[in-house]
Amino acid sequence: MLNDKLRPQTNKITGDMVENININPNIVTIIGLLISIFSGVLYASGNLGAGALFIIISGFCDMIDGAIARKQNRKTRFGGFLDSTCDRFADAAIIIGIMYSGYVDPILGALAIHASLTVSYVRSKAENEGIKCTVGIAERAERLLIIVVGSVIAALLGGSHNIMFLTMAVLTILSYITVIQRVHHVLISLEE
Repeated sequence: MLNDKLRPQTNKITGDMVENININPNIVTIIGLLISIFSGVLYASGNLGAGALFIIISGFCDMIDGAIARKQNRKTRFGGFLDSTCDRFADAAIIIGIMYSGYVDPILGALAIHASLTVSYVRSKAENEGIKCTVGIAERAERLLIIVVGSVIAALLGGSHNIMFLTMAVLTILSYITVIQRVHHVLISLEE
């Protein structure tokens, strides 16, 4: 939702930023994944603020890898596949770190991972059927934003477990709503 509305503006900004960067976009994708894993490690150690900061840094890498690919005319099907695969590992690493720290119950954490993966899976399956499926209230950018905002608020309140529980509950609920929205979108598209 947020991605589709902001994509034209962010593509122009990131395109201008990477004008003179000469690096393989797949390397940037891998760097973004490693930063996300480090974010998960920071969460696991109980450092909510630093975990949130490194989500933002990894998100920046996730924005510029595509911009580099477009600017250098290096956009490939494998690059898209790698990006999507790394995103799933990154999401799981962050949520596992939050679970390990004890800020959320393992069941809620597992549901958050499941919901996040299912949002992406439904999109992938829809696109295999030739249906563009970027609908939904909580795409990846929104989900990461929820974690970042919740983490910052929790950190400001002295590491509040209640805030992190609420954050992960909202993330999970909105992710499952997105799954339902996408399934409905595919149903409607296939009936046309």
